[in-house]
Amino acid sequence: MNVSRIPKLVNLLCGSLLVCSLCISSPAEAASAAPAGKSVNDPKPPAKPNPAANGMKAVFAERKDLFDKVSALTGIPWYYLAAVDQYERTMNLAKKRPAPDSIVAIYFNELQWGGMLNPDHEDTNAQSIALFGGIGRDGTGDGSADRNNPLDRLFTMAMFLLNKGSAEDDLRIGLWDYYQNTRSVERIEQFAKIYAKYETLDLHQHCFVMPVGADYSYRSTWGASRGWGGYRIHEGTDLFAGYGVPVRSATYGIVEVMGWNPYGGWRIGIRDLNNVYHYYAHLSGFNKKEVKQGEIVEPGQVIGWVGSSGYGKPGTSGKFPPHLHYGLYRDNGLTDWSFDPYPHLRKWEREERMRRRK
Repeated sequence: MNVSRIPKLVNLLCGSLLVCSLCISSPAEAASAAPAGKSVNDPKPPAKPNPAANGMKAVFAERKDLFDKVSALTGIPWYYLAAVDQYERTMNLAKKRPAPDSIVAIYFNELQWGGMLNPDHEDTNAQSIALFGGIGRDGTGDGSADRNNPLDRLFTMAMFLLNKGSAEDDLRIGLWDYYQNTRSVERIEQFAKIYAKYETLDLHQHCFVMPVGADYSYRSTWGASRGWGGYRIHEGTDLFAGYGVPVRSATYGIVEVMGWNPYGGWRIGIRDLNNVYHYYAHLSGFNKKEVKQGEIVEPGQVIGWVGSSGYGKPGTSGKFPPHLHYGLYRDNGLTDWSFDPYPHLRKWEREERMRRRK
């Protein structure tokens, strides 16, 4: 694409662009939403949302429309833009960054946007920003490169990536140049793969990890001590059930790991769009016909069966009663840290029982 034509195309586009200022990290999180009809160029702060009037499906649809428009301008596939935005959303949560109060979660600090030596930390003049080496770009075509404008932020990220080209390998290089972190590039590529398959952003549904009609029991066991292999804490919830009870994916995600672990036995690790790693351990086997490393799974899809594998070399089984060890880990950009899955399991179990009654 001829990059010089992009500002003209933006001018044509921005007149019809409306922005919903609802920014979420997950379907459970809600921030503020702008009144219907508010332009991305309106400097006034957004109004507080009305959750009943602004359903999540509408939010996802409006965000998707924004990605589609910038994709048409730059040639970067919409699902890559969506993946970058979602990764930034998860980093805002994990790092407790001041998340932008808008439909786009991509974050730039003042020095990134305006330039290290720029004396005006709130500079919106595209020419002076460029003079001081800032990254900020004018995405709306109004002559202002506003760090608080969602379209300007999205367009700025897109143009940074476009410096390397719009082919998949070029985008990978652009992502590395920006994040300087292989882990970040991998996460964004995982998210992009999921979005590309389903062609929607509405992929945050969850289900319980076993059929709710099965015979199982569980309680909160996160943080309890463990002794096999050295002292450590229990980083999950144990769900006790008979051999062969189906184990299901709780989410849309990518299978990151699949195989043997001395502690967890036959185990599967799945990364979801909230950048949470779901760890299923002590399985008796895998659903190899449908589940492979690097492949996408869906909520409710059977990934394996309850067993008692682990605590030894490959194939070791029977050292404890059959159960599923289920753990959740959040990525902070450098490593994964464990958090208690029990409240989430209870929530997903309750929601699934309610769906079954309808």
